[in-house]
Parts: sequence; structure tokens; C-alpha cells
Amino acid sequence: MMESVGVYGFCGCKAKNKMKCDSRWEIAASETAPTSAYSSPARSLGDTGITPLSPSHIVNDTDSNVSEQQSFLVVVAIDFGTTSSGYAYSFTKEPECIHVMRRWEGGDPGVSNQKTPTTILLTPERKFHSFGYAARDFYHDLDPNEAKQWLYLEKFKMKLHTTGDLTMDTDLTAANGKKVKALEIFAYALQYFKEQALKELSDQAGSEFENSDVRWVITVPAIWKQPAKQFMRQAAYQAGLVSPENSEQLIIALEPEAASIYCRKLRLHQMIELSSKAAVNGYSGSDTVGAGFTQAKEHIRRNRQSRTFLVENVIGEIWSELEEGDKYVVVDSGGGTVDLTVHQIRLPEGHLKELYKATGGPYGSLGVDYEFEKLLYKIFGEDFIEQFKIKRPAAWVDLMIAFESRKRAAAPDRTNPLNITLPFSFIDYYKKFRGHSVEHALRKSNVDFVKWSSQGMLRMSPDAMNALFKPTIDSIIEHLRDLFQKPEVSTVKFLFLVGGFAEAPLLQQAVQAAFGDQCRIIIPQDVGLTILKGAVLFGLDPAVIKVRRSPLTYGVGVLNRYVEGKHPPEKLLVKDGTRWCTDVFDKFISADQSVALGELVKRSYTPAKPSQLVIVINIYSSEHDNVSFITDPGVKKCGTLRLDLTGTSGTAVPARREIQTLMQFGDTEIKATAIDIATSKSVKVGIDFLNY
Repeated sequence: MMESVGVYGFCGCKAKNKMKCDSRWEIAASETAPTSAYSSPARSLGDTGITPLSPSHIVNDTDSNVSEQQSFLVVVAIDFGTTSSGYAYSFTKEPECIHVMRRWEGGDPGVSNQKTPTTILLTPERKFHSFGYAARDFYHDLDPNEAKQWLYLEKFKMKLHTTGDLTMDTDLTAANGKKVKALEIFAYALQYFKEQALKELSDQAGSEFENSDVRWVITVPAIWKQPAKQFMRQAAYQAGLVSPENSEQLIIALEPEAASIYCRKLRLHQMIELSSKAAVNGYSGSDTVGAGFTQAKEHIRRNRQSRTFLVENVIGEIWSELEEGDKYVVVDSGGGTVDLTVHQIRLPEGHLKELYKATGGPYGSLGVDYEFEKLLYKIFGEDFIEQFKIKRPAAWVDLMIAFESRKRAAAPDRTNPLNITLPFSFIDYYKKFRGHSVEHALRKSNVDFVKWSSQGMLRMSPDAMNALFKPTIDSIIEHLRDLFQKPEVSTVKFLFLVGGFAEAPLLQQAVQAAFGDQCRIIIPQDVGLTILKGAVLFGLDPAVIKVRRSPLTYGVGVLNRYVEGKHPPEKLLVKDGTRWCTDVFDKFISADQSVALGELVKRSYTPAKPSQLVIVINIYSSEHDNVSFITDPGVKKCGTLRLDLTGTSGTAVPARREIQTLMQFGDTEIKATAIDIATSKSVKVGIDFLNY
């Protein structure tokens, strides 16, 4: 067994006798790092004889250490959405042309979209069968008894947001109640997009297109916690999009950032302005929201055949009104989550700075589906609905498809009712389950705004449909109000409303009514594709986002000199007559601190004993800023740097051997490196939130 070892780092104080300095640190470098307050990583250290090194230092090195850009022929972005997904691409030689994927087979009445539903079907043997419309239609056509054997999954992306302890082994539940590994499902979906995109690129090029020529971009919500973002990357590795050795080939893009990048390019004819502050593009604030949007949709429909969008290599008119320091909010409202980010413009290049950390929550259009489900509970009983979902899973999917198309027809000024077709098996199964008819259930339920129509439909009044939207829209508005109270967010010039849910006139009207007098509210015309196109632009120029807010506090576990009365007694460790305080959390960077792209924090350490063959440095993170010890609640180990110190025979190794530790921030991934200065050996690690 290898001997347990230590490594030291030193502060920047000016004490003449460094041996007297109180701020000497020792990184606990035992093989594992227990996180109980009484089981300290440092307690297993061997001899602690030390020699100080030069002070540690922090450098804002934003240029020289950003890795050399690899050259790719094409950028392919995948917008992996909760309800719908798609991909788009651009050749690096023609960055002004963004091609949106081929039209999908299938489609729904009342739903015009260039994306496909995020649905996946596995065979009873758990092998991938189909994705999107193809998966849904095949599942729908299965015999009800056979369908129970197949694994059908939809809206599964939300699991990554709602699971507090996400790991590589997290399960998803299929429509038939069977469990399947989330990583497998996400990998299958990404593999499907990879194959579709490479086939389309090969067809276009007239020869086989190599995966190594592609830079991949996958979008994720900004409010996702770090484990979920890392999970997406792991799924991409498993899907064969890229290999861990060539991780730079994949960029994980934050959805509102992608939207923000695209919105910079908007010309006046490519957007609708909702707010009453000014009239743009022929619509004044007094025009109904719906009318302007209908015209815009018509414009998109006419242009849909081409699938190629030209992005002019200039700043759009809206953007040209922005000056240095101007702020704007991007509200990315999708199927599962709503993401709010605040950006500030930096001239002359027009780079973006994240001004306030991403906020939001599970307030996507799925919330409207849940309200509809609650309404069905009220009418038919929760016991029946839950039983129906398991016994007739394909029919339940049909019912929700019917609801989706009527949901999209909801509008503030609608007066005629909305009809939702109930599948025959629903009507039939209800009669067997309860012994009376669906019509009888409606009469008995006292839900007066939903009636039964003789054509076998639920007839909902517009008010009833609007009521289903209300809780979700209220949550979005309340969250925005809170955001607008923050000092960093005062004097916002624009609010960009993007994402699939932004197509809902009810949401548009609510945002306009609440904030139209505070800022100008802009909706890109092809609002459902905004993130997809922005993600392609981000892949072409990842350096456009210059400053982000760190979502977490990062640091390492260290030893400080024990100070009576200041440090807790249980943290006292006496080694060779020296009293140490163990488990001190030494901060590299704080949560919500501004971090420039490529920013490095460097520290210098030295092995505890010259004879050591290995050093191990453990890295920790926390959502809190005021962390004192690595054993504090919420502190998690998220990385280990293990550096081999062998191979120095015959080389003069200095008595005070320097091990330089660097953490690079600012990307959506964070990388740490340890370098043995004597041998130039180095070891790198990505911060890991799933395996500790």
C-alpha cells in the first residue's frame, strides 16, 4: 500500500522568518477525503517537516492559457429540449449560413415546428428503436398489450434538473413503469442526432463526412446545477460524439447565452416588439400581441422551405442602439424550465458579460400540462388517471398530444371553446373502471367550464384553458419581478423573450403588461429556433462570452496554524509538536464572483517529504460563499489531482520542490492542473460532480 502523503502551500505574507508565518497551508493528500468533522483527511499524514516556498499568487491570465483552437470544417449544435429537440449546422467557411435540419417525418395538427418531440422508444429487449415522431407514431400503433412491453420515454430531460443527487446510475421511468438508466437514454438520443447530422452532411458533401471534422455544441439550461451539465457531457462521450481525450471538440452551451448571441444579429424585420415604449416593424404597442405574432408566423412558414438562415456579419439594428455598459435580460422559456440571465454589453467588440447569476426554475410549458392533469384528476379521479397511464400508456400519450395542439391555440382574446378529443380507450376503460360513463363523471364533478360534446370531446371554455396557464405564468412574472428588484438589474434596456413557450400569446401578454413600461420587450420571429441558431454562432466563436458568474465556490482542504479560541477543538491536530487546524477550506474563487474566460488561479505547494512518490490534492465546491471548513454542510469533493513524482533519478531536484496548481475558470467546464516544476510532469483533471 502506498504511503499517505502531504503537500504544502504558502501565503503571501511579508514575515521575515517564514517558519514563523501563521498562514502556512498543507493540502491534505490522503488517498480519500472523508467529510465527517471528526475524520479528517489530514489526520493520516506522515512526517510534516516542511520548507517554505515563494508566496502563492493569483493571475488573471485570460489570453495566453486559452488552448489553441482546433480547426473544424463544420459546427453542429444540438438543442436538446424537454419537449422538442433539433439540430442546426454551419460550415466554418460560410459562417453567415445556418442550416436547420431536414424536415422530420410526421408532425401534429396545429403544431408547426422544425424540431421533433423529445421522445424515445426502446424495444422490450431495451435496444434503441426510434426517436421523435417516429417513436411516438410506432408506439401509438402498437397493440395495447404489446405496448406494455416497450419502453417509451418523453419529457425526461427534466429529471436532470429535479434530481438532487444525480449520478451516472440515476434511473428514468418509462411510460410502462419500467426503470432504465438515464445515461443510456441521453446517450441514445445524442447518438441519434449524431447519425442524422453526419448523414445529412455527407449527403450534402457528396462523400462520407468524418466526425473528427465536426465541432459539437449541446445546449443546457443555465440554471442547471454543475452535475447536470457534466452528465450531458458524459452522455456525449458514451454516444461517441467526442472522446474524453478530445473534450474540446464538444462545447456545452448555456441556452440563454446562445439566445443572447443570436439576438445580437437581429434585424428589424426579424423580430416583434411587444412593449408600448415604441412602435417597431409596423406594430405599435396598442396592436394585439396575437396579430403581430400571426403575421410573423406566416413569414416563417413562407421561408421554411429553404431551411437556411442568413446571419449577416453585422450587429443588428436593436443591438446598434446599445451602448457600453447597457444591460438586457434574456428570458428563455422552454418546455421544462425558465432561465433568466442578465447580460451587459462590452464595446468595441460587443462581447457579453454575465451581470447577475442565472436564475429561474421549473416554470416551463410542462406546468400547463400538469394543470391539465390535475383537472382530469378532479373530473375522473386521480386513482383512475394514474391507473390509465400504466394500463393504456399509448392512449395517454394520444390524449396529451391532443391537449398540446389545443394548448397552442390558447390566446387572451379567444372567445370560442377548445375541443380536446378523448381516445376511445379512455372512454371505454373509464366505464369498466367506474361502472358509469365519462359524461356522467363530467356532470357529477361540478367543473362547470368543461363540458362533454357528443362527438366524444372535452369542450373547454377559453377561461378554463387560460386558468391552466395561470400558475406557470404567475411564477415566471413573480421571478422576473424579483430579478428586476436587484440593483444589478436596474435600468435594463431590453427584455428578449425566447424559447418554445415564448410563442404562447398568454405569456407574451403577461410579460408585456408587467414590464412593458420598464424596458423594451423583443421576441425574435422564429422564437423556437433562437437557441439552436445562437448555439451554432457560439460554436463558431466561443470567445464571444467574456465574463461569467461562478455558480459555486471552489477551494482545497488545507491546514492552518491552530489558534486557541478561534478554531474548533475537534479540528486540532498535533504533528511533531506543531499544532494545526485541519480541514480548512482555502478558497480559490467565490460563488457569484465574476470570472473572465480562461481566468487562472495559480498556487505553489511542496511535498511533505522528499521521498514521496505521489501527491494527491483534493478539490472541493460549495453553493455557499462563507465556507470555513471542508466538513461544512453542502461542501462536496469534486476533483482529485494525483501527480506521480517518480522519474527524477539522475536529475537534481531542489530541496524545496515546487508543485504548481492551476485552476482555469470561465468555461462551462472547469479544469485543474498540477505541474511538477522539477520534471515538467503534469496532470489534468476536469472538475467531477458525478463520481464523488
